[in-house]
Amino acid sequence: MDVLLAIPRIILAIAIVGIFGTSLTNVMVAVGISILPRYARVDRASVLSYREDEFVEAARAIGASDLRIIFENIIPNSMAPIIVQSTLGIAKAILSAATLSFLGLGIQPPTPEWGAMLSSGRQFMRIAPHLTIFPGLAIVLVVISLNMFGDGLRDSLDPKMRQ
Repeated sequence: MDVLLAIPRIILAIAIVGIFGTSLTNVMVAVGISILPRYARVDRASVLSYREDEFVEAARAIGASDLRIIFENIIPNSMAPIIVQSTLGIAKAILSAATLSFLGLGIQPPTPEWGAMLSSGRQFMRIAPHLTIFPGLAIVLVVISLNMFGDGLRDSLDPKMRQ
């Protein structure tokens, strides 16, 4: 995961799409592989921090098995950062897919895609600016909405804030 984290996300996605071709499936795989290391790091840090908490020691003291401790104590408590990361990851995936399509490496026409709309509309910026303004605004609004949704989920799902 550290090796994948060392490679910039968009460069990794471009390399994967360049190797396997420009189809919807390949773009989804490329974006997923490029975002995966961040999930692994967040999840690992969260699990390691909860592994030493008192509620895990209490579960061990009453004789709970390791699997029971993992599924009943550690995973529910570590879900809040993963949920927030996933909403942010969806926003990043939308931006990555739009970037790939803008560069001509993403989903190919006639399938509509915001990045391709921005790319095809940039030559008409002076006479028809709405061709780039509306897809750009759509990308911005969806990304901001997903970020705000993730923050709201974090606030509502975090066990520390329920007390």
